[in-house]
Amino acid sequence: MHALVELPYLDVVPALRELHRILKPGGVLRLGLPDLDRAIDAYRSGDTGYFSIPDDELASIDGKFVVQMTWYGTNLMMFTVNLARDLLERAGFRAVRRADYRQTTSPFPEIVALDNRPKESFFVEAFK
Repeated sequence: MHALVELPYLDVVPALRELHRILKPGGVLRLGLPDLDRAIDAYRSGDTGYFSIPDDELASIDGKFVVQMTWYGTNLMMFTVNLARDLLERAGFRAVRRADYRQTTSPFPEIVALDNRPKESFFVEAFK
């Protein structure tokens, strides 16, 4: 299942708890999340090429950073791997692992089929 979820911070753990509840024992939740650490590194180094926002839309790196991290206002949160791990563990998941684009640490190879945005995302898998 693939879903774009736009949740404010206070709703994230309850939503993850519900996903944990309905996931079968031994199941895996895979998330592709906007990578705040990578975007900050690009911003600090002045790497405008990292950002997907075209120059004719926003020329400043500041604008590119803000718009990309919020995906034109559709993302209500920004994430780091450690934040994702904290939230998933609070929701009851165990063995939260970072995974590479189109690679899985789980026994379910098809779980990577919907991976997208490899340049600006990180991927985590959480086990029930």
